[in-house]
Amino acid sequence: MDALFRNFFRANLDLERGYEDTGDLRPTLLSFNDSYVDLIRTGFEEIIADDSFGPAEYERLTDIEFPDQETLKVYLRQMYDYLFNDGPEQPMPPE
Repeated sequence: MDALFRNFFRANLDLERGYEDTGDLRPTLLSFNDSYVDLIRTGFEEIIADDSFGPAEYERLTDIEFPDQETLKVYLRQMYDYLFNDGPEQPMPPE
């Protein structure tokens, strides 16, 4: 996993910020240069497709627990849609 991609999660989707819905995440990401946005998009695509990336790996990145693989994958797909496909709102992790 690319260090910049890891840092995106730590800076924007960690326990402290992962439950915030200020509407700033997508505009903030898209304000960066295209190569960074592409790196984040590719990183999301890779972890969504990677069956070995699960709740334990996500928790190590963010300190947020997911109850199971499917719940995590749904969240990641929704986050991808929010960030890159004009999804209607930022998804929230489970509480």
